[in-house]
Order: sequence, then structure tokens, then C-alpha cells
Amino acid sequence: MDDWKLPWDGGCRCGEVRIRVTAPPLLASVCHCAGCQKMTASAYALTLTLHQDGFEVTRGEPVLGGLKREVRHYHCPSCLSWVFTRAHDPEWLVNLRPTMLDDHHWFAPLVEVQTAEKLPFAATGARYSYDRFPTAEDYGRLVAEYQAEGARPT
Repeated sequence: MDDWKLPWDGGCRCGEVRIRVTAPPLLASVCHCAGCQKMTASAYALTLTLHQDGFEVTRGEPVLGGLKREVRHYHCPSCLSWVFTRAHDPEWLVNLRPTMLDDHHWFAPLVEVQTAEKLPFAATGARYSYDRFPTAEDYGRLVAEYQAEGARPT
């Protein structure tokens, strides 16, 4: 299925940082870990996992925030919006906060992770749930399923 209607543009709340997505996302998910709850001041964080070759910052210079250890969380230096995260392993992944996209109302998570830390009221509608994280084998299956039938912009 090739109807992602790319490219997508987006940016932080104040517009100082702008981004562009030029390749389909690998997966749409929700993380319920306590760290994401604190970073978002909410029940969970939304994520579109992208290959770094399909993602670019087109304006501004995001700054590091969060713990700055296992992963690198990038924020707007002005409004401090959490725009995206880069993993150390694998280094080619970017986790974009989908609400940073100019048109994000189509987003729907396929999977939710870290449900062991989930707040009791938090419901996401995700098809798959994991107490912690999927196995590597599960990730492969989830990525294939999402790329074949995941949510698409309208």
C-alpha cells in the first residue's frame, strides 16, 4: 500500500523548529513508561518511528533535553516542545512525536508498550499491548503489518 501522501511537514508549538518526513513511518505506537509520562506531563507519549533517511530538520536547531543518556530527546530551544528522539541503538531510528506534524489527526497507534507502568484510566485503542517491549521478532511483524495497513493521512 503506497498512499502515505508524503512529504509531511511539521514543527514545534512556536514554529522555530520545522521538520519534514519524506519516507513512510515504520510503526505508530504509544509508550506508557513513567519517563514518557513525565516528559509529556500526560499519560503516555505518541510515537511515529521513522528511518533517519526519511526525516530532516528543515529549520531551527533542536536542543537536547530529557535524561540525555540512553536516548537523545530533541526539543525546540524556544518553546521547549519535545519534537523527536534519536536512539543510540539502532542509530538509524527517529521517533517523531506525531502531534508535531501539521496534519496529525489521522494518527492511530498500532502498538502500546510499557503497559506495566500504564495509568489505570489510559486507553489508546492500540491493537497490540506489551508489558515492556516487543521482541525483535515481534517488531518485524508489527512493522510489516503497519506498513501494509497502518493509518494513513486523509
